[in-house]
Amino acid sequence: MVSPPATPEFSRAIPLSEIGAATKPRHIAADEKERAALARRFGLISLDLLEADVSLQPDGAGYLAEGTLRGTAQLACVASGEPVPASIEDSFRIRFVAETGYDAEAEVEVELDADDCDTLFHDGRAIDLGEAVAESFALALDPFPRSPNADAALKAAGVKDESEAGPFGALAALKEKLEKK
Repeated sequence: MVSPPATPEFSRAIPLSEIGAATKPRHIAADEKERAALARRFGLISLDLLEADVSLQPDGAGYLAEGTLRGTAQLACVASGEPVPASIEDSFRIRFVAETGYDAEAEVEVELDADDCDTLFHDGRAIDLGEAVAESFALALDPFPRSPNADAALKAAGVKDESEAGPFGALAALKEKLEKK
């Protein structure tokens, strides 16, 4: 994934002092300028909608953000470059912990289960919900979008499909050569 700029395009910083046990859910939405900048960063043709409903609460030594994000975009087909529509509606759980408590050398391998959530860092002053939602949306997109014309574009470019490229494809090509003799 592309690193965010120094000032994220879709920043919705929530001061830690505003996060309490009874924090009301928040609705955040990227405006047209923010969506255009995010589309450039994530290599999208367009980003037509990006919004989320999020609740924040203290969670041990950090904070937990839970919610649902929604977004619609136009991605470029990996074969033809044609627009491929994408619509995402996804729930997320993100734990925010202070950057100062992280020790990369002390990191050990752990097994995760379905109840575990992504972990992001905060600066000790605020949590940026907008950037967390933008990154979650980008990760939910298909990394290899294909238009209905993708196979034809690949064939025209001389790319073999699986049946032609595998071992049975090689045998079929050999059989075809032998039959021509």
